[in-house]
Amino acid sequence: MQLSVSAHSNQPWNSALPTLHLLPKCKSQNHVNQIHARIITTGFIANTSLTTKIVLNFISSPHSSLVQFARYIFFSRHAFQDSRERHDPFLWNAVIKSYSHGSDDPVKAVTLLSDMLENGVSIDRFSFSLILKACSRAGLVKEGMQIHGFLRKLEIGSDLFLQNCLISWYLRCGSLESAQRVFSRMEKLDSVSYNSMIDGYVKCGMIDSARLLFDCMPVEEKNLNSWNSMIFGYAQSKDGLGIARKVFDEMPERDLVSWNSMIDGYVKCGKMEDAHELFDRMPKRDAVSWASMIDGYAKSGSIEIAAAMFEKMPDRDVVACNAMMARYLQNGLFMEALTTFHYMKAECNLIPDATTLSIVLSAIAQLGHLDEGIAIHVYIEENRVFLGGKVGVALIDMYSKCGSIENAMLVFGDIKVKDVDHWNAMIGGLAVHGLGELAFDLFMEMERICVEPDDITFIVVLNACAHSGLVKEGLMCFEIMRRVHGLDPKLQHYGCIVDVLGRAGRVEEAWRVIEEMPIEANDVIWRTLLSACSNHRNLRIGEPVAKHLIDLDSQNTSSYVLLSNMYAGFGMWNEVNMVRTMMKERNLRKVPGCSWVELEGIVHEFFVQDKSHPQVAEICSLLDNISTPNPVITCCRN
Repeated sequence: MQLSVSAHSNQPWNSALPTLHLLPKCKSQNHVNQIHARIITTGFIANTSLTTKIVLNFISSPHSSLVQFARYIFFSRHAFQDSRERHDPFLWNAVIKSYSHGSDDPVKAVTLLSDMLENGVSIDRFSFSLILKACSRAGLVKEGMQIHGFLRKLEIGSDLFLQNCLISWYLRCGSLESAQRVFSRMEKLDSVSYNSMIDGYVKCGMIDSARLLFDCMPVEEKNLNSWNSMIFGYAQSKDGLGIARKVFDEMPERDLVSWNSMIDGYVKCGKMEDAHELFDRMPKRDAVSWASMIDGYAKSGSIEIAAAMFEKMPDRDVVACNAMMARYLQNGLFMEALTTFHYMKAECNLIPDATTLSIVLSAIAQLGHLDEGIAIHVYIEENRVFLGGKVGVALIDMYSKCGSIENAMLVFGDIKVKDVDHWNAMIGGLAVHGLGELAFDLFMEMERICVEPDDITFIVVLNACAHSGLVKEGLMCFEIMRRVHGLDPKLQHYGCIVDVLGRAGRVEEAWRVIEEMPIEANDVIWRTLLSACSNHRNLRIGEPVAKHLIDLDSQNTSSYVLLSNMYAGFGMWNEVNMVRTMMKERNLRKVPGCSWVELEGIVHEFFVQDKSHPQVAEICSLLDNISTPNPVITCCRN
C-alpha cells in the first residue's frame, strides 16, 4: 500500500506538515521506506523538529519496522549530533524504553545508559527507572547493583520514586533481603513502598512478615492493593483460608481482584460450596470469576456442573474455553474437548491460542482422529502459528499417536529451533511405533549437537530400547544419564531398565537392579518384573514377586492373572484354581483390553471377546482367512 498526501492539500512542498500527517498511517516496512525517501528528497532529514516527531511517533509502535526506523533516526540524527540532547534526556529515555519494555534485548538499554554517561548526557530519575526495569527483565543482578551504588552517590538517589524502583527490582531478582535493606533505610515511605514489600513477602511465603508490615502501615496508605495482597497470601493454604475470609470481610471496599482471589482460594482448597456462595454474591463478575468456578468444579470431578456453568457464562473468552477443554481432557472426555474447540471457533468467533491448540491436539491424539488432526495442522499453517513451543510438541505427539509417524517426522524436521520437548515427543513417537533404533539414533544426534536432555528424554529413549530389544543401547543411555549429564535416576528410569532387561529375558539382572536400587521400588516396577517372569517362564523369581504384589495391592487383577498364567504354563493346575478362587472370593474381574481403529473418519472400538460390532461376522471371517495358511502362497514362498 502506498502512502499519499491529499491532492487538495494547501501545504507547499517545502512544508513538513504533509509528512507529519502521514506518520499515524505508517504500519509496515514499505511505509517506512516511503517516509525515509520523502524526508531525504525534501531535505527534511536535517529538520530536527521533524525527526524528533518521527522518533516519538514510531518508537512505541507495535510494528517492529517502525521501532527500528525510529532508533535509526535517533542514532544517526540526534544521539551524538545535537548538543541540546545532552541537557534533556527525554528522547534518550524514549529509546531506552523501547528496549527495557519492548521485545528486543533489554541489555541494550544498559548499553545506552553507558553511552549517555560517556557523552555527558544528563540522566534523570526516569532514565534510572527504565534501566532497572531492563535489569529485572534480563536478570542482570550485577549491573543492577552497580546502578544502585551509582545512585547512592547522586543527589537524586534518595528520590522516593527511585527507591521504590530499587525495591521492585530487588524483589523481581529474588533478593528479598536487599529489598528489605532499601526499605528500612528510606526516609519517606508511601503506599507503593509498603505494597511492594508486602507483595514480596507474600510471594516468598512469608505471610507473617507481610501481616506485620500490613498492620504497621498507616491507615491513609492502605489501599486495595494492600488488602488484596494479604487476601491472596492467606488464601494459598487451607490453614490461612479462614484468616483470608476475615480480611476480606473487614475490607472497607472490594474490587474484582478481591472477590476473585477469595474464590480462587476456596477453589484451590476444594471448598466449592464456599466458592459458589461468594460467586453468587459478587456485584460484578468477569471472565476470571467464571473460569475459576468452572475449573474448580471440573477438577473436583463435577464435570456436569462445570459444563452447565460454562453454558451460562455470558461472554466466553479463550481462557474459559481453554479451562473447560483442559478439564474435559483430564476427565477422559476427549470428544467433548474437541466439540468445545469447534464451538469456540464457530459460535463464539474466538481465535484459538497456543494453549487451545495444544489441548485440542492432545484430545485428538487420544481419540485417534487423524482427519481432525490434519485439519488442525492446516489451520496452524494457514495462521502461521509458531511451532517452536508447545503447539509443535502437541502436533508431533498427535501424529505419532494417530499412526502417522511420517507426518510427525516431517513436522519435527520443519521446526527450525527445537527445544528438548520437541526431541522428547519425536523420540517417544518412534518408540511407540517400534522404531527403537531410529529413536536411539535421534538421541545420539541430540548428544552430538549438544541439546541438553532432561529426565523425560531418558525415559522415552529407555522405553524405545526396551520395546526394540536394544539392551546394550539401553544400558549405555542409563550410564550417559548418570555419568555424562549428572542426573540421578528416578523410579521411572529404574523401571525402564528393569523392562529393558526383563523383555530380553535377563530376569536375574532385572531382579538385581531392583534389589540394588537406592530408592524403594513401587508396584509398577514389581509388575514389570513379574510380566518378564511370566513371558520367560521364570517361576522361581515370579512366584514371590507376584505374592509380594498381591500383598501391596490386593485389588489389582493383573498380579493374579500373571501368576495364574505362570502356573498354567508349568501345568500347575491346582495353583491356577487357587488363584482363580482367590479372585472370586475378593470379587475381582479382569478389565478387558480395548483398541480403536479409524476408518473413513469413523472410530471403531473393540473389546476382548466383545461381539457387539455390527460387522463382527465379516471381521472374524477375514481374520480367519488371514490366519489360515494359504498353500498357494506357501508354495510360491518356497
